Amino acid sequence: MNFDLTEDRQMLADTLNRYLADQYGMETRNAVAYEAPFHDPAKWSAMTDLGIAGALVPEEQGGFGGAGFDITVVFEALGKALCPEPFLGTLMAARLLGAAGADMETLVSGETRYAVGLGEIDAAYDLDNIATTAAASGDGYVLNGRKSAVYGGQDADLILVLANLDGVPAIFSVAAKEANVVDYGMIDGGGAAEVLLEDAPATLLLADASTAVQDAVNAGRLALCAEAVGAMETTYEVLVDYLKTRKQFGRPIGTFQVLQHRTVDLLTEIEQARSITINAAASLGEDDATLKIAMAKNLIGRAARLVAEEAIQMHGGIAMTWEYSVSHYGKRLIMLDAQLGDTDQCLSEVMQSYAA
Repeated sequence: MNFDLTEDRQMLADTLNRYLADQYGMETRNAVAYEAPFHDPAKWSAMTDLGIAGALVPEEQGGFGGAGFDITVVFEALGKALCPEPFLGTLMAARLLGAAGADMETLVSGETRYAVGLGEIDAAYDLDNIATTAAASGDGYVLNGRKSAVYGGQDADLILVLANLDGVPAIFSVAAKEANVVDYGMIDGGGAAEVLLEDAPATLLLADASTAVQDAVNAGRLALCAEAVGAMETTYEVLVDYLKTRKQFGRPIGTFQVLQHRTVDLLTEIEQARSITINAAASLGEDDATLKIAMAKNLIGRAARLVAEEAIQMHGGIAMTWEYSVSHYGKRLIMLDAQLGDTDQCLSEVMQSYAA
């Protein structure tokens, strides 16, 4: 099989990588990722002007991408730079809006920032047992409940919310100003929010939304896998450079055989992660997408933790400092696993799939 990117995707990757290298260095990233609104709105606008949001939307819906490999190109580049811009919410919203046949012009242009509220405190991953409810009210609906860990919700204009409508899961659009949005920064940078809904006015977007929600989760998980691959690759490059320059006993520590073996093991893990992400990207939208993407996220969650831990150990104390990039990559690699289903949750889904 030919795993090379198409010309258009290579151009997208080159453009985004150049922009992030020029405009989103580690010092800039850390300056915005840990202070509200936990990203840079000006750079968000610049990146949407480059077409990043459009790459996440199919051509027939107003974008120019939307396939699994378009998603991986974008998020691998974001992972390499540890970019905190809230494109995960944009991606998942695009999948839901696309399923509803809704207009996505303002999403593609970046004029409207979207977030998606699915999980809850007591139903982080079990989306069949959510407690948020919807009730008819006049010509629309009102929602009551609480959504947890809404990625990008801290600075969203519209939030797409999963709620029970007469016992059926449905997706509603809620203006952020109509909800009580409690924003916070994540430990690894970037932002999220708790969204409290008390008779919040809402517009029905999708009734009986189970299939669309699973597709949005699949796309989000695929994006996180690609982001992890990008972050692991950069962490590995920083580690190899350090091993070549750090000296003990008069020679670079990279010449020590035990460290060479450990480094090769990490490279093997990263290449396996890349391969399974490619397999997952090819499956997006297919019948086996949920299984293959859950398998990918399980493997990558374990590989990312190993890369983070080994890179820190081989660096020594410097890797624990705020000023050194590996500390930030390590945090992100660990926390990526917790988003949209950790290794245990994904393994459970795989086992249930084979048992069915």
